[in-house]
Amino acid sequence: SSEVLEAIENVIQGVVQSLAQKKAPVLTVANRADWRNIEFKDSVGLQMIPGCTTKQIRSDCPQSARRFALMLKILSMIYKMVQSNTYATKRDIYYSDTLLFGSQSVVDQIINDISCMLKIPRRSLHVLSTTKGFVAGNLSYTEEDGTKVNCTCSATAVTVPSNVQGIKNLTSHAKFILIVEKDATFQRLLDDDFFSKVSPCIMITGRGIPDLNTRLLVRKLWDSFQIPIFTLMDADPHGVEIMCVYKYGSVSMSFEAHHLTVPSVKWLGLLPSDLKRLNICKDALIPFTRQDENKLASIQKRPYIACQPLWKKELEIMAASKLKAEIQVLTSVSADYLSRVYLPNKLQFGGWL
Repeated sequence: SSEVLEAIENVIQGVVQSLAQKKAPVLTVANRADWRNIEFKDSVGLQMIPGCTTKQIRSDCPQSARRFALMLKILSMIYKMVQSNTYATKRDIYYSDTLLFGSQSVVDQIINDISCMLKIPRRSLHVLSTTKGFVAGNLSYTEEDGTKVNCTCSATAVTVPSNVQGIKNLTSHAKFILIVEKDATFQRLLDDDFFSKVSPCIMITGRGIPDLNTRLLVRKLWDSFQIPIFTLMDADPHGVEIMCVYKYGSVSMSFEAHHLTVPSVKWLGLLPSDLKRLNICKDALIPFTRQDENKLASIQKRPYIACQPLWKKELEIMAASKLKAEIQVLTSVSADYLSRVYLPNKLQFGGWL
């Protein structure tokens, strides 16, 4: 912690010295948005290359003065947390002054910039990330430090390890892996003891758009066991987008696709065609927003959709109806319909694409 405090003090000292010399203070940060500055290492994930290009955040320039002020504000918050040995999530920092920060993404970007500028990992800045995936079911492994983890006997889910590359001795009798989009659905399946009732399986959720570690874990499980991988997503453009990240990767991480993507991923549900087949009441469906329409149109244009005629058909059904549905819509049929009927039937009769 003394190193962190010293690093922040050095930044502030530079600001004070500039002011004493009647110069406008400037903060220099690495240009993280430039992919030419980034490399990926198995043990740490994405990292900056040495001698990368930088950008200046000036206090005397209208375009960057506000960002300069926000960086100093968050630096002071981090300084206090490190001093008092307290921690906060990025969300806590945003909610400490929502009017000042304007949006969560502004806070996220500034914290990453500060971490990069000080060359100190975010956890050492006492800023915690809440976007961690969960895993449950028929799986056990040993973490890098020797900790044995058994997901099978746990009534609650296990957090995806922060160093997926370091885990070893993976053991499982699972017949398949089920990737679940949302935490709420994942917890429901856990409560229903789904992973041991139907047949042994491994369940994973990235709680929305998956972080790097969740994607690395899915890939590691695929490499280790070579068993089918199914996805359970909302029947909406956002759900399809998330599924595509697992299967095909994202543009921003495309250079690392061979470590992260799992092309064998299958779309199990919720399919737009299921809504009609199950006679889901129209009132339980949600009308598209303009954003949904744009998102779906952009997905339909992607090159990988052309080689997935069955996916293409489902997206056309969605586009024609302009209606979307969350997985929870199945509770309108019956409370435990998802785990008791929907998933077992799909898995037994090959209802995936």
